[in-house]
Amino acid sequence: MTLHDLTLPISRDDLISPAGQEKLRINGHFGTHFDVMDKSFPIEYVEREAVIFDVPAVTDRDIDESDIDLSLVREGMFVGFATGFIEQAGYGCEQYRHEHPRISVSLMEKLVERGVSLIGLDFAGARRHGEHTPMDQYCADHGTFIIENLCNLKEVAGKKGTVYTFPLNCRGLSGLPCRVIMKTE
Repeated sequence: MTLHDLTLPISRDDLISPAGQEKLRINGHFGTHFDVMDKSFPIEYVEREAVIFDVPAVTDRDIDESDIDLSLVREGMFVGFATGFIEQAGYGCEQYRHEHPRISVSLMEKLVERGVSLIGLDFAGARRHGEHTPMDQYCADHGTFIIENLCNLKEVAGKKGTVYTFPLNCRGLSGLPCRVIMKTE
């Protein structure tokens, strides 16, 4: 058994927001976190069977169902996408926030239809700009939460195991910082 910390380490400097980002940080949108929207994190989601898809080559289009093996995805799982983007671009910079990979809407819908509990990303969100919040809300409305800003997913890409997610017990925030650990055999 091996434990892998998928949580982005943050420094004091990471907590100092660029202009216009203060509200996001105060509401829990920093480091590894998920956008809880108007929902609560179900305590049973703390431990989830996991599969991590290795998709670093998808750079010129959305990551879609042709890039993964959907037959590995089952209800209640954590499904991660290892792109390497957080390591390549660096957390929080302009490129990281505005040019990150995207998961196609159709793939997101298929994951939600399959009853996935958590979707893990090593980038800033499943969609960009004005599509970000509506996609987070769509997922949350169906019991699926997107964990953003994971790291070290390349270590576990292509592997199965168990993911443990521990969000802070905060109320009234739209984002919940969390610690994410994966156990592989």
